[in-house]
Amino acid sequence: MSEACCAAPPTTRAHLAPAIATAGQTLTPAGYGDARRAGSVADLLIVGEIATGDPAAPRAEAIAVSGGRIIGIGSRSEVDGLTGPDTRTIAPEGVVIPGLIEPHAHIWASLMTLDWTDVSHVACPEFDDVVATLKDAAARTAPGEYLLAKLFDPSLYPGEPVLTRDILDRVASDRPVVVLNASMHFAYANSAAFAAAGITDQTPEPVGGTLQRIDGRLTGVVGESPAVALLLGNLPRPDAAGIERGIRQILTEFASQGVTSMREAMTGTIAGVSEIALLHQINGAGRLPTRVSTAQFSILAGYDTPAAVAAAWREAGVTPFSGDDMVRADAWKLVADGSNQGRSGYFLQPYLGENNGGHANWTPESLRDVMRAGLDDGWQLMIHTNGDAAVEFALTAAEQLFPGTDRTLRHRFEHASVTTNDQLARMAAAGISPSFLMDHVYYWGAAFRDTILGPERAERLDRLASAYRFGLRPSLHSDYNVTRVQPLHAARTAVLRQLEADGTVLAPQECATPEQALAAITTHAAWQIHADDRGSLAVGNRADFAVVDRNPWTSDPGGWADIAVHETYLDGTPAFPS
Repeated sequence: MSEACCAAPPTTRAHLAPAIATAGQTLTPAGYGDARRAGSVADLLIVGEIATGDPAAPRAEAIAVSGGRIIGIGSRSEVDGLTGPDTRTIAPEGVVIPGLIEPHAHIWASLMTLDWTDVSHVACPEFDDVVATLKDAAARTAPGEYLLAKLFDPSLYPGEPVLTRDILDRVASDRPVVVLNASMHFAYANSAAFAAAGITDQTPEPVGGTLQRIDGRLTGVVGESPAVALLLGNLPRPDAAGIERGIRQILTEFASQGVTSMREAMTGTIAGVSEIALLHQINGAGRLPTRVSTAQFSILAGYDTPAAVAAAWREAGVTPFSGDDMVRADAWKLVADGSNQGRSGYFLQPYLGENNGGHANWTPESLRDVMRAGLDDGWQLMIHTNGDAAVEFALTAAEQLFPGTDRTLRHRFEHASVTTNDQLARMAAAGISPSFLMDHVYYWGAAFRDTILGPERAERLDRLASAYRFGLRPSLHSDYNVTRVQPLHAARTAVLRQLEADGTVLAPQECATPEQALAAITTHAAWQIHADDRGSLAVGNRADFAVVDRNPWTSDPGGWADIAVHETYLDGTPAFPS
């Protein structure tokens, strides 16, 4: 297993690591909640329409909060007895709902491209829109400055077109233009970008990378991290203040969607322990807009074995559930295979029309070693498994390792994109819960069905309803910035399973109930990140909530994506708008 398989691309590491490393490796949790203790008298009373997320008592008129925790919820008359002369009352304009939980997203991997032009299929539904968007961006960019764009995905356009050097030369010839593929494995460049990087038609390909040529001339397509790093090596690097602004911008975007807690799904791959140190420092300078749970990556630069990586985290003071109520270390992350869209996810059968079925990133023995390293230190395992062969691979290892381990760790398979009934049943027996990138179905469902996997496997994509039938506690995630942070959109997809491309329903038997979909972005997602005091509004839970314009529990799921978030609160204090 090499670090290159699933660590941050060299370009991202080189771009961000120096600024992040200035945080050092000393962990200084801010401890905002340490001095606050819930009493018997409320310091805050919230009144209005309240959707609790608790099936036993789904609606309320008032919430009493003390020390950031809920001490009473119910009718106004039931809660008024918990107030005193110093109780502050607020009446939000809208419906109060539990803060939503984003159980798998990427802060660090998203920082480098945060301000780049968005040419995703969401922003550019037609290929011509991609070119037009780039031209508009070029008109706003000074001559000589880089025009940088992100999230281009040819698999979502008819014929899978690419952005060639000639196309990008027509976008702009007086400045470098570079567009990153959504997979981060490919980039597309114009002539000026090649010149700025010192790449010519005669430049040798770096080991592990490709500079695509036709008849000896660069086409503009650059493949894999070593070549992309060569192309982008001259980009200006941010300073520490720029990194802090970026982190706050990302987490504010989460809060604007009603999210109050999120899981950072690959911590340490850019700058190791300094990433956690920096999160604590930024939070100490001013509370973050959302709570952050971190998943420590099982591969770190400079360490040869999983046991050595585990020891490095441990010796730095990063142990299970260390930190505070705002930044806490919770999981051990490993990546078993690749991307289904990029045809590197590991499948039992080849991709449609190909001999390639993807590949595993580990041998069976090395997979067990890296899982054991996390288990030995008491970490929840968070295992990226996209293809059905990857699920089988990781599940077999889990069945060999888990007997006798603590089921309360709530191990997870990330994406679990394509599964069989047998695998779901065995996951339940092993105590493994799936977290689905539900908008795989919405954005890529047609491509999976028609060009990547074929109809039979597409029917087994992101099986939320089946996960419930097998007794699992599933969650939904965005994998930000693979897709936008929009939990209610993901929940809508889980219920309707309609494809963006043609409006058809993919695998109607997998349509979840509204209650199941909403639990997957609230209570079950909270449970998966070991946040049992979040995800619903109930006595003893944190007063983390959002204010929205209508109640998703009583409204048509078809309109959930259009629900507006007005405010979010952490411990009863405003988080968004800040």
